[in-house]
Amino acid sequence: MSGAALAVVVVVVFFLALYLLQRYGDLWKQQRMVLFGTLLSWFLCFLIIFILPLDVSTTIYKQCVHDNSNNLTPVPQEGRNNHTKASSSLYSPMSVQKICEEPWSYIPDGILPVFWRVVYWTSQFLTWLLIPFMQSYARSGAFSRVGKIKTALIENAIYYGTYLLIFISLLIYVAAHPKWKLTWTELQTIGITAANTWGLFLLVLLLGYGLVQIPRSYWLSSSHGYLLAKTYFKTAKMATEKVSAEENLADVIEEVAAVHKSVRNNHSLRNCVDTILTKYQEEMASVESSCEEQNIFPTKRGLIKLHKKVISAVQRCGQTQVRWSILLDEAFHLEDVTKSQSSPVKHFVHSFPSVHHQSYIRRFIYTPTVEWYWECVYRQAFYRLLAVLLSLLSAAIVWSECTFFSTQPVLSLFAVFITVAEKQYSYICIEMVCFISILFLCVCVYSTVFTIRVFNYYYLVPHHQTDAYSLQFSAMLFCRLTPPLCLNFLGLIHMDSAISHQDRIQTSYSSIMGSMHLLSFISDGFYIYYPMLVLLLCFATFYNLGSRCLNLLGFHQYLTDDDLASDLVDEGRELIRRGHLIRNLIIWRERYGIQGLSGSSRAGYAELKDTSPVTEINRSGKVE
Repeated sequence: MSGAALAVVVVVVFFLALYLLQRYGDLWKQQRMVLFGTLLSWFLCFLIIFILPLDVSTTIYKQCVHDNSNNLTPVPQEGRNNHTKASSSLYSPMSVQKICEEPWSYIPDGILPVFWRVVYWTSQFLTWLLIPFMQSYARSGAFSRVGKIKTALIENAIYYGTYLLIFISLLIYVAAHPKWKLTWTELQTIGITAANTWGLFLLVLLLGYGLVQIPRSYWLSSSHGYLLAKTYFKTAKMATEKVSAEENLADVIEEVAAVHKSVRNNHSLRNCVDTILTKYQEEMASVESSCEEQNIFPTKRGLIKLHKKVISAVQRCGQTQVRWSILLDEAFHLEDVTKSQSSPVKHFVHSFPSVHHQSYIRRFIYTPTVEWYWECVYRQAFYRLLAVLLSLLSAAIVWSECTFFSTQPVLSLFAVFITVAEKQYSYICIEMVCFISILFLCVCVYSTVFTIRVFNYYYLVPHHQTDAYSLQFSAMLFCRLTPPLCLNFLGLIHMDSAISHQDRIQTSYSSIMGSMHLLSFISDGFYIYYPMLVLLLCFATFYNLGSRCLNLLGFHQYLTDDDLASDLVDEGRELIRRGHLIRNLIIWRERYGIQGLSGSSRAGYAELKDTSPVTEINRSGKVE
């Protein structure tokens, strides 16, 4: 295949990253620098996930060829005369090995080392230098590029200084060691080791939560009653967040409107005010008429702070509205499933069929009858089967993380499977197992970050509603965690000599990481024993210790034995009922062409905001 497999994977991965960026980001409104940095970061990280299995199969083939060449020994002349004429080989028949089968995805020598160097160092440059600068640049309220750059440099001064201090400390440690001589290669190894150590430290903490929570979420989702109750709970929490975002935006709009009234057209800061007004032209029209003129004369620095508040408030309000709409659709669909399960007719009926705009092919295949059988019959069994399979995969990962350092005997399940498949030359199985395992590890790690969402600061919102800061945060996170995650997986399958201490040909990916023996206290200590902590984290997640702690701190989590959660479920059910009535009213007015829709719908949501006990929960911490 030469390098055809590599070229095909590169193209497929690029379009995959582009599709995900189009789904979560806004290709037309967000800054081109933000989109380019996010796309490049996602693309490089996805390449590592997709190409590493090909690197493993290619390395196994090279190892086979190497073993054959070392095991063949010449036979003396008198020995050859005793052979039959059919044997014309110069080697003894006892030393002839099996013919090594070349994998379908074989990549020629010299390609992967260069490829990995470009991918790794580009991703590291993005995550440690460029993306943090771009984050500060994107959320800066300055009105010029020079001002944004200045703000970004000031905000990142402490950030860059901290990492520089850590690097200098490691440098002094290596320089003071009598056995080490500082060369360019060793400096690279120190930098790579420091980055991988930081990534592994965070990786294990996130992995311990995801390995338990993802299989459990699928098992619980197979229960329709649980899923509907949790949706009600999320609706009550989202209502509070939505009301808070709308109130915050209203306060910011009033502040901007006051500045707009006080700053005249001939004022030197008028251009700055006009720039702020372009962020929300629709909202400004309803505020101008009610705002009285005030003698407020802001400074340039005050306008920069106000501009930053406007950007944050508009993004947060837009995100909460989209997430609220998605949550309503999920609740309506689950209620439709409940009605269909009790219906004698095996025909799925949607409460709002006009909302579901499906293609002709999907309508032809996914008919109401097929949808009824899937939602009411097969979905539960499928989810439970998937949960069992994911649980077995999680158990295999936890066991291997705690035993991968043992090479005699081999205890890591992934290493055992790779060894068996290597003897059978089953390269397809090797690549599929590697890809599925790495992908599952990535899902466990990355989903944990965006599931916990500390202080609701980072989250990926579909329908092009993810803000620039969250996009860049995800790009930075992927670039920092993917390399150590893949290196850890190579340790699980005993293809990293720094951990397994085996005399084998290294993968091209491992070779660019350098020799971890340079820092023995990390390679022989931290890399071996720290991953065992994942077992304790899995037990903590299984017993919901983290969720209970967050609940005590005021971050309400859905716990079935919690009284406050039950109250929020009841509140969410009432909110969904009101949302159902409002959507019916909207459809009815659109169907009959009656004016005054926006006022009625706003009045409905205003009533929801004023009378909802969720607001009281948020203010007082208890249900009244």
